[in-house]
Amino acid sequence: MAYYGKCIETVIEKLDKFTPKRDNPEQFLEAVALSLQALSPQTQSFVLEVLSGCLEYRKLLTIVVDAFYVEDGRLCLRVDRSRFMVICYLATFLLEELGFQLFCNIIKSQPVDKMCKFLRFFFNPLHLCSWIKDEWSLIYEPAHVKENWLDPLMRWQPKVQELINHLEGMSASQSSPLKTKAKVTEPKEFNLTAPRPRTIPAPELVPVVAKPRPVPQSTYHPPKEQQQLETVKRHNRRKAEELLLRANIEELRCAMPRSCGEPVQGSKQQLRLQFPPRIRKTPKLTFYRPDNVPVKLNTTAILREGALYQRQVEQELQRVDKLVDGAGDFSEFLEWQKKMQAKDREEQLAASECRRLQGKLSHEEAILARQSLMQENKQRVEQQKEQMAKLMLQHAETRLREDRSRKQLVEQVIEGQKNVKAAQTKLTKGRRQTVQEVIEESRGLLRRRAQAAQEEQRRRCELISQLRALETQPTRKGKLVDLTQTPGYGLEGEMSIVELRERLALLKENQRRKEEEKRDQIIQGKRTKSQELQNTVEQISLCRAAMGRSAALRWEEKKALAAAPEAPSQALQQGGSGPGPARRLEAA
Repeated sequence: MAYYGKCIETVIEKLDKFTPKRDNPEQFLEAVALSLQALSPQTQSFVLEVLSGCLEYRKLLTIVVDAFYVEDGRLCLRVDRSRFMVICYLATFLLEELGFQLFCNIIKSQPVDKMCKFLRFFFNPLHLCSWIKDEWSLIYEPAHVKENWLDPLMRWQPKVQELINHLEGMSASQSSPLKTKAKVTEPKEFNLTAPRPRTIPAPELVPVVAKPRPVPQSTYHPPKEQQQLETVKRHNRRKAEELLLRANIEELRCAMPRSCGEPVQGSKQQLRLQFPPRIRKTPKLTFYRPDNVPVKLNTTAILREGALYQRQVEQELQRVDKLVDGAGDFSEFLEWQKKMQAKDREEQLAASECRRLQGKLSHEEAILARQSLMQENKQRVEQQKEQMAKLMLQHAETRLREDRSRKQLVEQVIEGQKNVKAAQTKLTKGRRQTVQEVIEESRGLLRRRAQAAQEEQRRRCELISQLRALETQPTRKGKLVDLTQTPGYGLEGEMSIVELRERLALLKENQRRKEEEKRDQIIQGKRTKSQELQNTVEQISLCRAAMGRSAALRWEEKKALAAAPEAPSQALQQGGSGPGPARRLEAA
């Protein structure tokens, strides 16, 4: 058993040195074969065969060992991972070749408790027939896995179970009970000096904080300026509402019929052509609020107010044009609207009735479709039953053919097992020959590499001597530079330094000229904009003055009407009306 234990330890040692990411299996086996030349040929062949098998079937062995560490081997060390992989390989692939007695000797040469745990886990029929079969079938063909690996393991399972029971009995007999001493040491407490009680610390003085300043009243009350602004806003809003109400009341006077048509026809031209009298130009428009605070309008406010006045004039002209054209009664439009609404209601009722009828039709169609679907399903079920019967017959025939082929395969395997030893000896001879060829090839490669390294070293020495010879030659320290000469590299647009300087000077002069032209354009644009803004301010001033004068005239008319109560009746008898928008502009 010591011999087998030494062989297994050698395999475990070499397998621990293998790293899949870095080492190549073939090169690793060649290096191991060179290191095992001191051993006997029998030992060398056994170690190489087990090691190559572990590397070839590493994925299968890793699945079993990882699952063992997760379930039953939580307390086992990771150092024994290679040991479990070797035992798993021997049990799966070499158990029939080695024989059960030799396998038992190899198991007994290893630690007993570890072998018991692993063999109990691996030869569990539940594990072999469930997840081990599924995981191995993902890598190899399921039929191959079942016939060549799982079925032999299930056949050897009863004998392996007897081996496990025997190993458990050996481990129980080897474990000796703990010896108990007659006298038991009793611990005693230390005779330590009792610590003094801690003194109560003096209370800390509460720091006196300076009295903070009171919160100013302005935090809780809004400022006076805001109150004044609110008052001004309310006053302006009330004034605007009064002006709007007065304008709405006096607006209908324009629709009254006039006695003569000449003033009506000429009012449009007078409204378009008559403007308020000119006042002196002011560069910036300034107005005064009720609290006598001057307000200066910026450019945006001036343009906005000018657009507002222009829009008001256009609206007034449109309104006058409509009145002149005879716009007024909406009765015909209302009658047309009622007719169209009644027509829409009738169309909606007809559409709802049509939808209801379509719903009934769709319901009937659904019932017919359901009946036809049931008939189709019945026919389909009958067809599937016939197909299933045919498939069952075909399956039975295929089962018979497979059974015959399996019997033939078993007979072929039995015949092939007779010549296993001859094939193994031939395989070992072929492997040894391959190893010798690889060794000779590697030696030739090393020899060629050494020659190439010597040739490279000689070439480097020649280059170093040439460089040193060049360094010893005298060189001219100064260098003559001709600024008018072109370098002559053959590039497009190649020029001398003098030409380059002249071109740069011309570019700077052109850039300076463009900047001056752009600056002149900006100044001219600013002047144009300032002139347009000044014209807008002038127009706003004229409009405001005209509105002020019209408001004053309306106020005077109102006072005159209040003083003379008979004035309204006389005005109605004459067929006239109050000053409309056109007459107000004429008065202004």
